[in-house]
Formats: sequence, structure tokens, C-alpha cells
Amino acid sequence: MRILIIARPYAFHGGVESATAGLMRALVAYGHDVHRAGPGRQSPQIGVTEHPLPLPPLPSAARGLALALAAVVVARRRGWDVVQSHERTLVQDVYRAGEGCHRAYLEAIGASAGRRLHHAVTLALERRVFARTPQIVAIARRGAEEIARHYAVPAPRLSVVYNGVDLERFHPRLRGPHREGARDEAGIPAGAFTALFAGSGFARKGLATAIRALAQLTDSRARLLVVGRDDTAPYRRLAGELGVAGRVAWLGARPDIERWYAAADALALPTRYEPFGNVHLEALASGLPVVTSVVAGGAEIVDERCGAIVAPDDAAGLAAALDKLRGRNAAEVRDAARAAAEPFTFARQVRALEEVYRRLGRNR
Repeated sequence: MRILIIARPYAFHGGVESATAGLMRALVAYGHDVHRAGPGRQSPQIGVTEHPLPLPPLPSAARGLALALAAVVVARRRGWDVVQSHERTLVQDVYRAGEGCHRAYLEAIGASAGRRLHHAVTLALERRVFARTPQIVAIARRGAEEIARHYAVPAPRLSVVYNGVDLERFHPRLRGPHREGARDEAGIPAGAFTALFAGSGFARKGLATAIRALAQLTDSRARLLVVGRDDTAPYRRLAGELGVAGRVAWLGARPDIERWYAAADALALPTRYEPFGNVHLEALASGLPVVTSVVAGGAEIVDERCGAIVAPDDAAGLAAALDKLRGRNAAEVRDAARAAAEPFTFARQVRALEEVYRRLGRNR
């Protein structure tokens, strides 16, 4: 099939971005003619034809609308068997709701005072996408339920296709070559239990809750690694107020996230809104148990064998779950985490999308 995917530029090391790269690579491997249209410069990927969509520098509200309009031109060219958009655009056969449902996001987080126009434009585009796109693909059951509830998308138009994960890049065997070096780099004492927080957008991902949980752990030697991009100042102040400033390592955005999965003993991601969260899959594939919140789509693949699920903003619950993991057999938990991730291959994702494409063809 000749498939056009409308997507913003992706890097090969980020969570969402590496998932997009992995999907395109798998589509090519399955014999599809894959094209990408989007703004910005994209690192080349074997088998993927690029169609750049130049956009001028614009504020966020105008940027989303400009991308939607620019994508119309390339999407309406003849010859595509499927036009699949990962963005809120105007003309597509399949919309992959990788960012979830903006209306549900605003319910969970609340509108930022200075971004009302951005939210208004995003909601307007979202309404049109869910009303007019023939097939909608959510990336978790929770996301599908939100879309159905807020926009009354009927079941025949709505599917759930989970993301894939690179099971070679993220693997428990990386603990051997990377664990001690990464822990030394972060200044972690030998034997100290270490939780990893990984994600940009600290307020949405629940970093304040993770820091409060660190202060409540029974082990006063425990550490928290923070990987991601955002303003750290308010969280550094919080850590100082709670007396744990010296136990938090601020690592910034890192291209070598697999080293930090190897360095940690558990992933702590008490997110307030998360359609899925590739970090969940990456951590599990690396043999790292996951403690996340009930509102995360990634919670659908976590059980008591490989982690725990807590309420968002529940620092005491998060601390208790991490304490319980600290007392369990590490090898047993590591094996359970890896087993939980192994079904989520890019090949499985492609097969599920191909069924969506076949349904699209039948409906046509």
C-alpha cells in the first residue's frame, strides 16, 4: 500500500519519536510504500520518502492551524491508498490519537491562563477530526473511552492499537555494561535504591508527587533520577523544602535513556494525564518495574507482578508501592517486567493497523 503519514519531525531517541520511527520502519519491512509529510527537517529513514511542509515561525495556536492547512495539499494528491495523520489535520483516512483527547487533557490538567487561544484552536480541530475522519485509532483503551465519551465516536470507527517498542534497544542485559557507570555519573551511592522519573512536562507527568514520595520512603538513602526537559526551579525548591535536595539527580533530556533504565531499580511516573506513555513500555522491556497512575494508558500493561498502579497525586501510595518493590526479589520482578513488554512489537502494531486499513477499504 502507498501510505502517507502526516507527522511532526521525530528523533530516534525520544519516546513518542522513536515509536513513530519504529512504526515507519516496520511498515517498510512489511512491504508498504511509506511517505511522511510534516514541518521541519527530518533525519532520513531508509525506505521513507519525505514531503516537507515548510511553515513560518508562528505562535502555538497559529502553528497548529497552519500545519492542518498545509497538510491538505499533500493529502489530496492522487495515489495514496491511506492517509494517516498523527496530527490534528483536516483531510485524512485514519487519525492516530497519540496525544489522546485534548478535552480530556483539559479536564485533568486545566487550561493554562495564557494559552486560551491555543486550546480553543486545538479543540476546534479536534472536533472536526473526530467528526469527519473515517477511522480513529486510540493507543490505549482509556483513550478510546475518552474519545467515545466526549465526541460520541461510534465503535465501528474507533479502534485501539497499542504502540510497539524496540525490544533490542531496551533489554535487561544492558544492566551489565551500563548500570554502574550511569550510577557513578549520577552520584548514586553503592546499593542505594533508585527510582527513575522520565518525561518532559513535569507538571503533567507528576514530578512533584514523585519528589514527595521520595521524602516518604522508609529508606533515607534512596535516590530519584529525573530525566526530561522542563523548568526545574520549582521542583528543586520543593526538594529543598522536603529535605531531599541531595537525593535528586537532575539529568535533563538524554538521548541515552536506556542507560538510565539500567541504572534505576523502578520507574516512578505518577502522571496526571497520559494517553499511553512509551516510557512504560521501554522501562518494562528493560526489565524495570513500573509504578504509574491509574489515569495512564500505560497502566493497562502493568500488574502486581511487574509494578503497581496508584492514584495521581498520591505521594504516600507511590512511596508505599516503591517500598514494596524494594523488598521483592529483583530478578523475579525484572523477568516479569520484560515478559509484560514482549508482546508489544512493531510487527504486532503494523498487523493491527493493516486491519484498520482493510476496514477502511471495505467501507469505501
